[in-house]
This record gives sequence, structure tokens and C-alpha cells, in this order.
Amino acid sequence: MKMNTFKWLARLCLGRALALMLAGGPPFCAQAEEPANGELKETSLELLSDRALTPLGKAALSIRSGEWKHAESANFVYHFFHGFIAGPVAVEAEFYYRVIAREMEKDTTQWERKCHIYVFEEAADWAEFQKRGALDPWTGGIHAAGSLFIQRDPQARFKGGTLGHEVAHLVVERFFGTGVPLWLNEGYAEYAAARCYAAFHRARGYAARPTTRPVPEGMYLPVGQLTALLSYPEDVAQVQVFYMESERLVRFLSAADKRGFGIFFDAVAKGARFETALAKGFGGRFMHLEALDREFRSYAIHEIAAPNTN
Repeated sequence: MKMNTFKWLARLCLGRALALMLAGGPPFCAQAEEPANGELKETSLELLSDRALTPLGKAALSIRSGEWKHAESANFVYHFFHGFIAGPVAVEAEFYYRVIAREMEKDTTQWERKCHIYVFEEAADWAEFQKRGALDPWTGGIHAAGSLFIQRDPQARFKGGTLGHEVAHLVVERFFGTGVPLWLNEGYAEYAAARCYAAFHRARGYAARPTTRPVPEGMYLPVGQLTALLSYPEDVAQVQVFYMESERLVRFLSAADKRGFGIFFDAVAKGARFETALAKGFGGRFMHLEALDREFRSYAIHEIAAPNTN
């Protein structure tokens, strides 16, 4: 793409978002700033402003090592094979980062280190990366030690929510640390990714809305069991349900009281037990875990319209 195309896309996203705000649309999708400053300018690895590579990053660059290209934007460093793939990634990444950070009421301006994003295109390259990085076979993208690793199929028109999901993990780790429990980390990333992905495409003129899937009734886990999990289920089918139910629980709590959910999130991240954080964020709304579970179960297993949580 030419530079004027990228500027047009950035202005379009901002203009549409402002139009939504003036029309009374959801603040989450209306607060985006310009997501990228023009076309990515390719540079050498040695000239990047942030050259700190993690072990997993070095493993990625060892695959077809002579073919990687490099560039950067306001908050990210990019490693990629083709500029026409990396350019849209930069537009989305900046959009997601600013919107998610603002939604969580976190100031990103004082964070000086840039996040590295490694963009794979070929399935065979990703499979090799999974092997070298000892990743789970179902992994389609990963945030690790402040770096993001994603796949982008050049043939796919709509790229899905993987990038938004991993950017959400980045924001959570940067501003809440590594103490966020697994269910909340993954549930929030799924929730934020769906909202950001829909917002990004609405700003470009598409009639997009966040999607959410019900949990199969026979696979529902009581809240106490879900929130106690320290690792992913061994069964791949259960992994998918874990993501679905975690997202539903985040969506449910945020819809119940958005401000309370923020207090709850902060308390859990600082080491509070689930019940303690629940009491801090929601007061008398849920008298005990069983009361929450009774109300949430119906919400989790039934088809619902994606609610506005503002």
C-alpha cells in the first residue's frame, strides 16, 4: 500500500469513531485515536529503537532468518515478511492498544519500551515456531514476556480477533502485573478482542457487532471450579469451553457493574481471593459464591445478544 492509503485508513477509523460518539454510540468503540502514523518504514534490526529480543523472539527470527523485515510504530516493533501484511497489523495494533488501555483507564504515555510483534504468514512457519517454542498445538497466537506472536493469512479478508486478544494480554500484564489468574486473563482478552475487533470494523463502515458464544450446558463449570483453575484443561475440547465460559463470566460481571468490575479486577490482580474481590467490587449484589453461580449459569449457557456494558 502507498502511504496515502494508510493515512486515509487511519483518518477514516478516527472519523467514524467520532461520528459514533456524537451519535451516542458506545464509548468503548468511540474513544479510539488515530491508530497508526502512515505507512510502515522498513529499517534494519540494528537501527530499531528497541532491540531487546526475548528467547522466544530469537527463536522466531531463526525461522527463515534471512527473510525477516523490520519496522516500528508509536508503541510497537514489527518483524514480518511482507509490508502489505504488516501495515494493516500496525494500524490494528495501535488502535487496539489505545482503546483497551483507555477502557481500563491506564495511561500508556509513560511506558517507553515497545512491544515486539512477530507476524507469521505461512502455516508451516508457524508450526515450526510452535515446535521450537514448545507451544501448545492449539495455540494460534501468543503473548509472552511482552512480545506478541501471531499468524496472518494473506488470503483471508477478515483476520479475526487474535491480535486484539494478544494486545489485551499485553495491556493487562503491563498495568496489572503477572498476578491476574488464568480465567480472568483469558476471559478479559476474549471479551476485549471481540469488542475491539467489531469497533475497528464499524469505524471502517462495516455493520459489525461483538459476538459471544454460549457454553454447552453439559460442559458448564461452576464458578468456584472455573476460577480455581491454575492451568488449561488437558482436553482440547475443554480448552475451548474454558475460553468461552471465562469470556462469559467477564462479560457478565462487567455488565452487572462496570465500575465495580474495575475494582474487582484490580483487587484480584493484587492477590485478593475471588470472594474478597467480589465483595469489594459488587458489595451486596452477590451475597456469596453460590448466589453468583446461580445467576451466572443461566447467562453462560443461553444464547444472548452481546450487551452494551457502558
